[in-house]
Formats: sequence, structure tokens, C-alpha cells
Amino acid sequence: MTRSFFIICSIFLPIALNAQTYDIYALKFGERKNYVRMEDQAVGYSGGDSTKVFFMYWVLKNKDKIILVDAGFTADAGVDTNDIAFIQPDKLLASIDVKPEEVTDIIVTHPHWDHIGGIDLYPNAMVWMQEEDYNDLMASRKDLENKGYNKKDVQKVRNCKVKGRLTLLKGLRDEVILPNVTVVIAGSKHTPGSQYVYAHNGKQNVIIASDNCKYYLNIASMLSSPATSDQKAYIRNLKNMKQAVMGNTDVVIPGHDPLVFTKFKTVAKDVVEIRK
Repeated sequence: MTRSFFIICSIFLPIALNAQTYDIYALKFGERKNYVRMEDQAVGYSGGDSTKVFFMYWVLKNKDKIILVDAGFTADAGVDTNDIAFIQPDKLLASIDVKPEEVTDIIVTHPHWDHIGGIDLYPNAMVWMQEEDYNDLMASRKDLENKGYNKKDVQKVRNCKVKGRLTLLKGLRDEVILPNVTVVIAGSKHTPGSQYVYAHNGKQNVIIASDNCKYYLNIASMLSSPATSDQKAYIRNLKNMKQAVMGNTDVVIPGHDPLVFTKFKTVAKDVVEIRK
């Protein structure tokens, strides 16, 4: 049996043993005003088309837990509003009947500025991130911006640690960290400890890939993102994701693709429910 088979079994097994499931949502809080070339997002692609870049985060919700996957960014990220239009990400939660203080957990897929900067908006949430990413974020000094980090986010993470709201994960290949929620180390080094999330919506497994699959084109054509230090590992990772969802790549949710908001049912402005 292949290694991928055992990875898939380890992810599916908790779902079989624990019936707890989630309503899963994607929430778009911002977008770049310009288009980007798809050939710059997928190595080897030559189709000539372009796409918008959406900024989004994801919510897993049931009666016991309200879990954010990533937290977006806020105004202190210092983005140029001539280039990026956005609102504070927590403002979208009311459309799915969630208050920021009700968020119980935040899983940070990786600590780039556009995925981690909103962690301070949720005062009661436990923040989960990979120790390898934490160490890289804390160790970075002059090269913070070159790595996609924001120095203000460093302090936000430190504040979470001081308040006992930070759990560092130890780099297991896949790990059940919350009921029916598994995190998987991508291995493709978008950041040193970049991870993605498996959950279940009552009908199927859903993979919140974040930047481990930035666009549907990446997984549809098995093309790496250029934003990785190991393109072969990125493609292996895409293959594992596709196998884990039995080929239904619609439920592998990319980190920045506008198509997420056309493939699924709209439940409010800029909010869709991930369910097929």
C-alpha cells in the first residue's frame, strides 16, 4: 500500500469515529484591484488568461466550536488601498450569526501578513500554528518583509503566547487537533511549517488548502505555485489532496481564487457555504 493511502486513512478515521461535523464557510474580505497573470500563479502554465486575487478566510461552525482557518489582515498591515480594497475581516461574521468573542479557535495555515494579521480581533480564541513557522517568524529580523511577514504580527503572536492563547504544533505529518479537524503539514515549504486543514460538513470531507493550493488551476493541472521552495513537493501535496477527496477537487478550497465564490451557494454578500 502507498504512503498516500495511509495518510488518507489517518485523515478519514477520526471522521468515522466522531460524528461531529461543521457548517463550513468562505468569507471574502478583500481583493486586489488589478488582475494577475495565471502563468505567474502556476508554474508551466501558458494559457494567457488572468485572474483577480481574493483575500479570504474560512469558518467551521457547530454548536460546540467556532473555528477560523486563518484570520485575514487589518489596517495595520499597511497595505496600499490604491492596490487592495478590504474591510476588517471580523465585520463579515455577523452574516453567519457569529460574534468575534464567540470564536473559540484560529488555525493559522501560515504566518504571512494576509493570513495572520487579524488574530487580535478574537479575544477568546486559541491560536494554533506550527512551531516551525512560529520560530521562523520570531527569528526573522531584517528579512521580515521579504518573507511575507509583518513585524506587527510578531507582537500579536507574542501577546497571544503571554495570554496563554497560543498552541504550537510539533510538526506531525497529520494531527487531529480539534473534534473532526485535522491539520496536515504540506511539506512544500510555502513557509517552513505551512499546513492545511481537513474537516467534514456532514456530507463530505473538505480541505481548506489556503496557499498550499492557491488556485483551482494548480490542482486541476497539477502545477506548482512559484511561491514555494520545493515545487516537486508542492505537486506531491496536490496529488495527496486530490486523492483524499476522491477526485472531487471542488472541495479543495484554494487560498485566493475568486472561483470559490461561484462554485458554492451564496449565503450573504461575500460569503459562501462550502457544500456540494
